[in-house]
Amino acid sequence: MTDSIRESVIGLGRAVARAGLVVAAGGNIAARITGDRMWVTPSGWSLADLGAANLVQVSLDGRRLEGAHAPTSELLLHLAALRARRDVVWSVHLHPPMATLLPVLDIPIRTITTDHAFYLRDIATVPYLHPGSAQLADAAAAELAAGADVVLLRHHGCLVVGNTPDLVLSRAVNLEAAAEASYRARLLGDHSTECPPQFLEHVRSEEARGHRYGLRLTE
Repeated sequence: MTDSIRESVIGLGRAVARAGLVVAAGGNIAARITGDRMWVTPSGWSLADLGAANLVQVSLDGRRLEGAHAPTSELLLHLAALRARRDVVWSVHLHPPMATLLPVLDIPIRTITTDHAFYLRDIATVPYLHPGSAQLADAAAAELAAGADVVLLRHHGCLVVGNTPDLVLSRAVNLEAAAEASYRARLLGDHSTECPPQFLEHVRSEEARGHRYGLRLTE
């Protein structure tokens, strides 16, 4: 289990780098191993260049358990995310270009397509707080505890959580796609179009019956 999660962290890091959701050594990832331990990416490393030996194992009280490198500078953010909700297995902090730009210009990111609506649902936002600070970690965790799976960090990027690497990747790429679509719609003079609300009503009804649109049934 530990090794498979570590390999999944590496794969997710490469995937978000290929998708252009981070630049250089930006962004970081945490993945719960058990109830009280997690793998995190190291400080100062590009997510595209990670190997198994680079990851750091940390307890949920912040103690480094394994690994030669210092953990990410956003360790407090990930610790707070995993503590806030037991269902959160993956916590990913990214710097998607358009999804970072629009909030600081007070331009809403709209969920225009069905994929945007399905993967993003409610998007929360926290004000600018210093990167790596306990204040940022606490503010993001409060939004997660209230039910958000995507939290925009003004001037700083986003925090995306989920229970599988595929789900957090889908949320992250759809966040940037929604931001791009919102920007282009605005250029075309549209400031209000969103996915019809009855789509999510239908999805939630199907989910209540055990039907899982757009998600793998097994991991």
